[in-house]
Amino acid sequence: MSTAVRPGRASAVVVGGGLAGITAALRLAEAGAEVTLVEGRPRLGGLAFSFRRGDLTVDNGQHVFLRCCTAYRGLLDRLGATSLTTLQRRLDVPVLDCGGDGRGETLRPGRIRRAALPVPLHLAGSLARYPHLGAAERLRVVRATLALARLDPADPALDAHSFGDWLRRQGQSPRAVEALWDLIGVATLNARADQVSLALAAMVLRTGLLSAPGASDIGWADVPLGEIHHDAALAALRRCGVRVLLRARATALKSSAPGADGPAPGGPAPDAAPGGGDGVRPPAAAAGGGHPAPHGSDTHSLTGRGHDRHAVRVEGHGLPAGGELLHADAVVLAVPQDAAAGLLPPGTVEDQDRLRRLGTSPILNVHAVYDRRVLRTPFLAGLGTPVQWVFDRTRHSGLAERDPRAQYVALSQSAAHDEIDLPVAELRRRYLPELERLLPAARGAKVLDFFVTRERAATFDPAPGSGRLRPQARTRTPGLLLAGAWTATGWPATMEGAVRSGHTAADGALAALGARPAPAGARTPGGWPR
Repeated sequence: MSTAVRPGRASAVVVGGGLAGITAALRLAEAGAEVTLVEGRPRLGGLAFSFRRGDLTVDNGQHVFLRCCTAYRGLLDRLGATSLTTLQRRLDVPVLDCGGDGRGETLRPGRIRRAALPVPLHLAGSLARYPHLGAAERLRVVRATLALARLDPADPALDAHSFGDWLRRQGQSPRAVEALWDLIGVATLNARADQVSLALAAMVLRTGLLSAPGASDIGWADVPLGEIHHDAALAALRRCGVRVLLRARATALKSSAPGADGPAPGGPAPDAAPGGGDGVRPPAAAAGGGHPAPHGSDTHSLTGRGHDRHAVRVEGHGLPAGGELLHADAVVLAVPQDAAAGLLPPGTVEDQDRLRRLGTSPILNVHAVYDRRVLRTPFLAGLGTPVQWVFDRTRHSGLAERDPRAQYVALSQSAAHDEIDLPVAELRRRYLPELERLLPAARGAKVLDFFVTRERAATFDPAPGSGRLRPQARTRTPGLLLAGAWTATGWPATMEGAVRSGHTAADGALAALGARPAPAGARTPGGWPR
């Protein structure tokens, strides 16, 4: 086993190359730390990635963002990838109802769209014309929305209740839940109303629908996700001097920092909120320190404290036999909760077993390639059918260049507990007829390809009580941070939540390294918003 130490300069190890890890590594490198990022897969991006299937480039799942996702959009800016995405000028979601005799003759179109009006009037006209609810149901939706605006998502009491129970208390009918609340909630929370914490549902709906007129405008990538989350991210990390180890995994973590076996005397309390710091600018780094901090950094240069506070053993591709021992002043674990629980020394997090009690929820993606165009919009949502959302992936996948007549559509099926392990043949028998009901043009089309992608642990389970299971970024051990959409971001498991967690972990790591805390709302030293 070899060791990697550079004396005099603060060092950090980020374990996990998803969006949280990418964000944390960039922030730390921009502040002047020597950063190593360790990722077990052969690519970056976490659960938002691409792969090749014959001539197609396939995203593992359909990932979208909203205008209110300021942290993720800031990451896009930082990676120079905003031009590779589309963001709606105004929210516009086609919603097709397949109810009736099961053959689609009664297909009924509707839309959820916003107007150029202030909140809450921006959605009033769309709701008034929404054909999938009756007049009385629409009026009760207005009353429930006003009640929702009065909830405080930060109130811990809300986490103990389900969104479904709250909706019933607000007089919402099963049809209103299906045609509106779950239409939005299942896609954003990865669970149905009865299985969702009221606190999380209130946060998502208040932020997306009631915070600003354009908050819910939908954005998506115009290229395979890998071009953004791997190619662009890897280039940005390398420009910052980050050492990126792919196909490498952290097998052990040991800390000799004060408080490693419990709270340090005078140190931060367990699960303390991040963003502290001693307010003292560290001294200049010793000679021989690599890449300097960028102009405008609040930290100038960070000085290491002996490089013996934490040690991470890494094994994998391109490393010496027996692995490499990485010594660091700060470590960010940006891995799923079960992996974090396996690496953390005992007692690092209060009630550490809760990380294993925080469950997961699956997402199933069904992919079909037709010999002709069957979908006339970029995406649509379905009612009266198992199909939740359908997206056109023709141009993104490269199919348009190879066969201009063909079309590739992808179905995003959230909270797919009952289907995630079904055989492909069974899913084909189930979903191709449903696509014919939803998309009449598919009835005479030839299916050129059909396959599925499965993310069995796509998100954490947002069930009632999940809030108290999500840890803060800071642990009892100074300089050891947690990141990931499953941590206590206040957001559900989204790309936005992942990036926000990376910022929070970076703030905590920089504070542990002696950096001066940035003013509220300030841009990062690298100049990107968060």
